[in-house]
Amino acid sequence: MPISPSFRRGPALLAACGIMFAAVATIPSVTGVAGAATSSQPNRPASDIEQDGLRKPGLMMRFAGIKRGQTVVEILPGAGYFTRVFSNAVGPSGKVFAATLKDSEDLNALSREPGHRNVRVHVGPFTEIVPAGSANVVWTSRNYHDLKGAKAPEGAAAAVNKAAFAALKPGGYYIVLDHSAAAGTGFRDVDTLHRADAEAVKAEVLQAGFVFDSESKDLANAGDDRTKPVFDPSIRGKTDQFVLRFRKPK
Repeated sequence: MPISPSFRRGPALLAACGIMFAAVATIPSVTGVAGAATSSQPNRPASDIEQDGLRKPGLMMRFAGIKRGQTVVEILPGAGYFTRVFSNAVGPSGKVFAATLKDSEDLNALSREPGHRNVRVHVGPFTEIVPAGSANVVWTSRNYHDLKGAKAPEGAAAAVNKAAFAALKPGGYYIVLDHSAAAGTGFRDVDTLHRADAEAVKAEVLQAGFVFDSESKDLANAGDDRTKPVFDPSIRGKTDQFVLRFRKPK
């Protein structure tokens, strides 16, 4: 199976997996963020807007506790769908750091777009994304399965979880969104179906010191039997997905 477009393994990952990045988070109550995430439609491409019905960006921003003026660290943002949403949600006084392992013209171009000048693209080790104490939320979507399996460097997921824990001050949130595998399969299907079992992910993240806070069912799809690769035309773009929220203990 091809590697997920949102993640490309290579030498850079070997360097990034053992590294920790620093940031701090406080999550206040949210008012009006869900609408702000998508209300500025002119600065989002039609290709992104067309995905909103399935990806539900407003609900995701509410679940992540994101508000105006905050700083968000997004690990492995792909082409930037959620990067633009974060940018709109935090507004001109906020910042979004899109952390990737290799240079991306898509992200570079995004950061130059009107309305998205609050986006900073970080290429390289995750330890150097932001100064300590400058982030409110750490987010990664559709990437966790790529940190597991035979092709991933040993300990990759654990290293990213450890980095996320170090990034957050007590009370901070770490959001993990991914394609759901069948219950009880653990990480068996990460290389073949590009899916992970939510409970297996939860167990690993808890080992990093996090407390499980909540799970959103907004991206669940009972019509996906979780047996097909996520790129299968019959299910692509509408897989059953889990969204887990973890909190660093106070």
